[in-house]
Formats: sequence, structure tokens, C-alpha cells
Amino acid sequence: MPYPPKLKELIKVVESTRAERVDRKKRGEEVPFLSLDERKEMLDHHPDFKEEGRRPLKIGPSKGYAIAHEMADLLEARSRVDPDDIDLSNPDIDTDVLVIGGGGAGTSAAILAEENGARVTMVTKLRHGDANTMMAEGGIQAASKGEKDSPYYHYLDVMGGGHFTNIPELVEALVTYAPDAIHWLEKLGCNFSKHPDGRLHTIHGGGTSRKRMHYAADITGAEIMRTIRDEARNHRNIEVIEFLPAVELILNEHGQCAGAVLYNLETQEYMIARAKAVIMATGGSGRLHIQGFMTTNHYGATFDGIVMGYRAGVEVSFLHTVQYHPTGIVFPEQAEGILITEKFRGSGANLVNIEGKQFVNEREPRDVEAASIIKECTVKGLGVPTPTGKVGIWLDSPMIDMLSGEGTVRKEFPGKYILYKRFGIDISKEPMLIYPTLHYQNGGLAFRASSATSLPGLFLAGEVSGGVHGANRLMGNSLLDIVVFGRIAGKAATAYINDSAKEGDLTLDHVRRFNKEADEAGIPSDRVSPMLLPDYTPPKIKERQLTTHYVGTVR
Repeated sequence: MPYPPKLKELIKVVESTRAERVDRKKRGEEVPFLSLDERKEMLDHHPDFKEEGRRPLKIGPSKGYAIAHEMADLLEARSRVDPDDIDLSNPDIDTDVLVIGGGGAGTSAAILAEENGARVTMVTKLRHGDANTMMAEGGIQAASKGEKDSPYYHYLDVMGGGHFTNIPELVEALVTYAPDAIHWLEKLGCNFSKHPDGRLHTIHGGGTSRKRMHYAADITGAEIMRTIRDEARNHRNIEVIEFLPAVELILNEHGQCAGAVLYNLETQEYMIARAKAVIMATGGSGRLHIQGFMTTNHYGATFDGIVMGYRAGVEVSFLHTVQYHPTGIVFPEQAEGILITEKFRGSGANLVNIEGKQFVNEREPRDVEAASIIKECTVKGLGVPTPTGKVGIWLDSPMIDMLSGEGTVRKEFPGKYILYKRFGIDISKEPMLIYPTLHYQNGGLAFRASSATSLPGLFLAGEVSGGVHGANRLMGNSLLDIVVFGRIAGKAATAYINDSAKEGDLTLDHVRRFNKEADEAGIPSDRVSPMLLPDYTPPKIKERQLTTHYVGTVR
């Protein structure tokens, strides 16, 4: 729907201050960045710092570690399957490398594993490519331009953005292999936005000291996913099975990860996959709606991989911190939660309150930016009310055309321009109404720069892993993460098969031990995980196959 009359009146306030703000921008005058002490004070308004929002885990390898209630509920729950009812002696799938997850990380891993001589089977919960990768818009960081930039500066930015809590060896791998990741994507046919002479466009992102953000308009993730999905499906010998999520990892008698129990969403049957190595690339957890926030995440982002890895004995890392993207759509309601890329702010759009005043530098790190918006709305009372009683802040997108020429918004942000046009809103002439939205799982399962975990035979790639981004991820490093560590995982899994993998009987004894520990800790026995799909049905209608309180039938 178009903006109603009350919001159109408030837009006039934004318009009355726009010319002055554009002039300041052209003169290079900005709202000052916050000092480190000021940032620390601002973060008191961030959801992560609400102690009532999390609790210590009662069981498992990270017992005592406090994380969000929504995550703890799933990590402490029973398995969806009874190990005594699962026959492991006659696997339905037998492969070298089993890739769990069909997004950017899993697809990158599958390509590299196949390239290194492994038989690869990829199983994915929804369709191949139904992942947060497709939702990513703004860009992918890499110090590949060569103009006053290097992995050295990229490393410092990543560490600073994560408040210097990141695991250094992981950050070193991320930034060192970043340029090669860009070259690889280009070689496969990824259409990044370029200058007429062929040089890649680059812009700033929040927390970056150099312009190293490469992008494909405002659909960067979709373009990367298109490229690698085409490579995997049409140019590689990779078996891809859709609508077949994993529900439990399988170990062998030597304590190595040796496959997974799978669940066929169409037939409601459980299946067994045996593998010599497993790559977990199941993505994040936005559909848990932590602390009631809306989310940018795709429908299948339900924390499954963390649950399976944790049950198998892998510790979690940095799960106490979750990223809320500063700019998610809060009006129109039909598009609520959808990401408004940071590229808008990098291109010159101001964040302004109900009085039309800019209140924060648009290139602060995401957690600081989100906290500033929340404070402006909930503490200062300077948010913009929506027709349904919610509140937001204006992102003044028409500034971009005034700064860079008419038509820039339509050219550089075609995805969002078309989306808003469907609701009768022209974002080259009217600002967008936004509010922080649950966006990224900063933490995950603990792993090393080789992509290996403490469980032999289990490798990680992408958002399911923790430690690369520390307490806060910078824009453009998630798409980089999935490509860099996806490629590393694909090669590492193949090397592991050749050097360390052993044949042995399959077992689910770790699930039995975990369920016993849950019993002894007094965890309610009606709660099961992984969730698989979010449950949006009303409370009175709960007879569904895929909830967290109903165990499906083994056929």
C-alpha cells in the first residue's frame, strides 16, 4: 500500500531538511563517528545486552554458556528420532562427501570437493538455493582492487567490527583468500557491477576503512547463487537431492562423523546417508525470531545444523551475540522484515528521525547502528509511528539521486525499486521506513581455519560456524565467508577422506547419551529438535508434522 496521509505529512518534514543534508554531504561534513567509549555505551540499547533474553545451557559440551532462550530451547531438546527405531545397516545413500545445505556455502563446498575427485551428494531442506545467500543484497568484501587496500587493512576492519573478539586465525583465512574468491566467482561467470573499463565497482560498508565492497546491483547474493548453482547443476557431477533435510549426524565406531539421518519432507520417511566426510552448511537461525524481532532470513533458517553438531559433541562459539540488521522494512507490513541493503547508506542515504534530523553516522558498525535506531525510537521517542502501532526511522533514499544524478536509485537498486513500486511507493522520491531486523547468527559451531571441527570427519562452512566475525559481522563478509570457507571445506573434506577416514559400523550412541543427559537434567520430554521449519500456525492448531513438540512417524 502507498504511504497513508499521516505518513505523507511526516515525509514533508524529511523533505524540508533534505537539501541542507545533501549540501553537507557534498562538502564532506558528516555526523561524527562515536568513540569506542560512546559505542560501548550505545550498545547497552542492543538486544544482545538484555540479560533477561538469554540463559545458561543445562546440558551438552557448552554447558553453562548463556545464549538466547529460543536457541537454548532447541539445543536442550530431545532428538526427533528414537535411535532404537533407526536401522543403520542398509544406507539409502552411500557417498564420499555428504554436503548438508544447498546455499552458497554448501554449493561452493560441493564444487571444490567434486573438483578434487570426491563423489559428492548434496541434500537440502528446500530447493537448491533456497538460502540466506539469495537474500543477501549489498556486496562481498575483498581487497582485490589494489588501490590503497590490502588484506592487512581488511583484517583490521574485520577485527575492529567484531570488537577484537574474533578468532584471529579465522579472520586471517577470510581476508587472505578473499581476492581469490572474487576471481573464482568472476571466472565462473558472476556478473559484478563494473566500470566501462572493466574494473569492479567498489563502495564503503559500515565499519570499513577502504572501499572494497564489490556488488551486483542490489542482488549480489542472488547473482552469486545463480552462478555457483549453475556450475554445480550443469557442469559438475554432483548429486543434489531437494526437500531432504538432515535431522541427526551419524558417527562410526571410531568416533568419526560418517553420515546423517535424513527426513523426506514429501514422503515423511527417514533415510540413512553414509559418507566418508560430512560438510555442514545449514545456515542460520533468523526464523527463531529471537526476542520477537522480525527477520530477513529465508523460511528454512531454523538453527538445524547447530543442533545436530552440538548433539554430536561439538562446542558452540559466539552464540551469545546475534546481528540485527539496522534497516529492515517496517512499512508496508506485507514486506515487513525484508532487508534494505547497507549499500543505500554507503551511497549517501541518511537515517533521520521524525523531526527530519540525522542522528547517527550511517557507516557505524551494524550493532552500533541498530542500537542507535532502537534508542532513537524507544528511549528518545523520536521514531515514526506506523498505522499499526509500530515505530521506525526514515532512510532517506531520494538523497542518492540528488547526490549522484537522477536515475541512480533505479539503476543501482533495481530489486528494492521494483519491490516498493508494487506498493505504490517510489523510493527515488519518497524515503523508506525501517527498523532493525534479525539478520545474522554471528556465532555457531566451533571450528578451525581448515574448516575442521573437534569431531573428525565433520567440516563447516558459512553461517553455521562461529568465530570468524566475533561479536559483530561487517557488511559484505557473510557472502565472503560462504565462498572462502565453502571452498576450504570442499578441499579439506576430500583430503581427510584420503588421509584419515576409516570404515566402521554406524552408530547413534551419541544421541542416546544426549537424551539421557536431558532426562537427568529434567528437560521437558515433549520438546524435540531440530525444528526443520518454523511453525506459524495458531496455538489451537498444533497437529503438524514439523513442530518442535511432535515427533514424526518412522515409516
